[in-house]
Amino acid sequence: MLPSLTPEQAEQSARVEALIRRRIGEAGGWIDFETFMELALYAPGLGYYSAGSAKLGADGDFVTAPEISELFSRCVARQCAEILEKLGGGAIVEFGAGTGRMAAAVLRELGELGALPHRYAILEVSADLKARQLERLTRLPPALRDRVTWLDRWPATPIHGVVLANEVLDALACQRFALRQEGIRALGVGMADDRLVALEHRADGRLVAALEAVLRDLPRPLPEGYRSELCLRIEPWIRGVADFLERGVLLALDYGLPRAHYYHPDRVDGTLRCHFRQRAHDDPLTRVGVQDITAWVDFTRVAEAASVSGLEVLGFATQAGFLLGAGIEALLAEPRDAAARARAASEARRLLLPGEMGEALKVMALGRECPGPLCGFAHQDLRALL
Repeated sequence: MLPSLTPEQAEQSARVEALIRRRIGEAGGWIDFETFMELALYAPGLGYYSAGSAKLGADGDFVTAPEISELFSRCVARQCAEILEKLGGGAIVEFGAGTGRMAAAVLRELGELGALPHRYAILEVSADLKARQLERLTRLPPALRDRVTWLDRWPATPIHGVVLANEVLDALACQRFALRQEGIRALGVGMADDRLVALEHRADGRLVAALEAVLRDLPRPLPEGYRSELCLRIEPWIRGVADFLERGVLLALDYGLPRAHYYHPDRVDGTLRCHFRQRAHDDPLTRVGVQDITAWVDFTRVAEAASVSGLEVLGFATQAGFLLGAGIEALLAEPRDAAARARAASEARRLLLPGEMGEALKVMALGRECPGPLCGFAHQDLRALL
């Protein structure tokens, strides 16, 4: 059973649901899932990521790798250091910096390595998270703090450097679909008995064309009744990064799979998950606006989008493979205190083990004019699976 809403959460959810109801009425009684997810997460001043509330950490709805251990961020920093050295310096741009924990740890590690970027820019859509980032990062030493800036929009001028996107792509609003005997059906949201309900609708031409291309690419047919997700926002997001990344590397770290594994015949109900107060469930129509909604990433689609946008796939690995390549074992050997070593080992297990985060999360490097290879993919490179 999910935890109850606080009065403040109930009020916010009611306001978001009222907005969605209006949008459904204006659309004639049905909206596709992409529109619903966009409103639930990003409606200005109302959606989950736009309104203020604790989202990350023990008092939030979910925990990310940087919140578990600085080992993760230090490995990311080591990969950044190598890229910046290859480029002769540059900037770092982080999308969706959460509580700022990763940014702080990356900057401290880069400082220790003598590889600081000339600027660390953060693009954050959540007012709550931006406030938490400011509080954390202003406590850094001036040599680190003074490099941090916040962006209201995507960089307008070309940059050389690294773009970090940790658990960003899985929060892009996606389409949902069902395969029926009569063809492809779009899954969306309507109203019944004065409440939000899941409803199917005829799929539009854009979704049909995109999904037919995916189905042709699969090694095995999918069964009738199969339901899953397809994110049509991957391509414009990657294109947007490619437009400002003149030289450098995008590191995308996210839950996801290569296409043949993502659309496996046994994965009959897709990858959509909701998160509320550390509980995961699969009902996006409850607690609307106060719970996270995500869908895993089809990394083959990311690679295809990169190719079209002029970026090269430089590496693809599980989180465990990436962390091992980036030197987590050397970091684990650093603590001299037995208690610190035991604590680091416990954190590393959560990051590395297959039953924890080690295999579910993937890391993909997309680059332009950055010579390889990259250390994070020296231990494992799964590009052949794409």
